[in-house]
Amino acid sequence: MIYESSKLKLEEVGVEHISPGGRCLICKDLNVTGNTLYTVFCISDHELVKTLISLFERQGAPDPVLIDSFVSDNDHVFVFPYRKERPLKDFYMGEVMPLTRCEDVCINVILACMTSGLPWAVLSLILEQKLLNLNKDDSVYLSYGVRLDKLDPNVREKDCAVLCAGILMDLLESKANYKADSYLLLQKKIASRSYSKFTELYRDIRIAATPKRKPGILSRIRIWFSYNKDRLFGILFWISLILVIVALAMLVTNALFGDVPWLRFLFNNFKRIGTESLLQ
Repeated sequence: MIYESSKLKLEEVGVEHISPGGRCLICKDLNVTGNTLYTVFCISDHELVKTLISLFERQGAPDPVLIDSFVSDNDHVFVFPYRKERPLKDFYMGEVMPLTRCEDVCINVILACMTSGLPWAVLSLILEQKLLNLNKDDSVYLSYGVRLDKLDPNVREKDCAVLCAGILMDLLESKANYKADSYLLLQKKIASRSYSKFTELYRDIRIAATPKRKPGILSRIRIWFSYNKDRLFGILFWISLILVIVALAMLVTNALFGDVPWLRFLFNNFKRIGTESLLQ
């Protein structure tokens, strides 16, 4: 299927999901070389289309995340950026990360929301559906493959800030036993829904964050092992496999020849050094 506008010529290469809110696809632009991908919504519900267009017009972001919007047959097409997902829930390891690093990730979650360029109604769905991703450098970015069937145009920044605060609470939960100031402050303010803006949330985490200090050697070893355990187990597996093959080869050659000829060859090389024999 091809979706074409004055800017883009999009070919469907994958399906994110199909819901009452429309089809969410992954498409590539045939007008450019390379493999430039986009998250594309094809929506036939006219009320939903009108609501989305109105929300983005009201947002008036200087650098809108909505790349293109056009009609194709019976659908209205909305085009957003696409990035390969690294879900925060899968790649965040708060149990082994120091508190300061956990708080840095929390700050990056807030910044990703503050700079998203999305209407609050769409951002709230992204937060509810946990479409947050963690880069290897601990920066955070959003995925746009959101289910739009529960879109509420009346959502405001306060609602998004409270949702975001709840996510930060989950991220810091593993540090609750340390009585982290950031966790305790979030706990208190979420209970009273005190946050009305992301700037308030950002300020609280910044102020309450633990002063940074270099982690101890044991902490660094534990963190390094946690990040590299799959690679280490892979290396150990191959070493074990090689040792098993060598042991089997020795067993077979011993059964056939009464000893291990290649091992005797290695050993005999050390019986004489220069002109002196080691057997004297």
